[in-house]
Amino acid sequence: MNATDFQRAFRELVAQAERATANVASVGCEGCERCRGCAFCRSSRELTRCQYCEDCSGCTDCSHCLRCTACQACQHCVETERCSASAYLVRSVGCSGCTYCFGCVDLSGRDFHVLNQPYERAAYFELAGRLARELRIALP
Repeated sequence: MNATDFQRAFRELVAQAERATANVASVGCEGCERCRGCAFCRSSRELTRCQYCEDCSGCTDCSHCLRCTACQACQHCVETERCSASAYLVRSVGCSGCTYCFGCVDLSGRDFHVLNQPYERAAYFELAGRLARELRIALP
């Protein structure tokens, strides 16, 4: 094998992988593509070791998330992107180690924030609930 043979074979392997839609080692998933080791996810794509996620894409080790993209180790998040090790985030981007944040961006280790501003627990739930109803977002 020379470099040309290697490059051609490598390109073919990549092309085959991109065409594949099968779910590997997944159980009870419906309407999913290219998921690995997932359980009971729906209408998702390219998830790894996720459970009960719906309409998510590119997430790893997440559970009970809805319409999330590229999240890792998140639970009960809705419409979040690129968040990690977080729970109960809504429409947040790039947060890490956060819980109960709504519309937050690039926060780390924060709780009960809306648009990166801190709130007392009760005030957070009142505001988040109202915003979710007005924006028609189903909270976890």
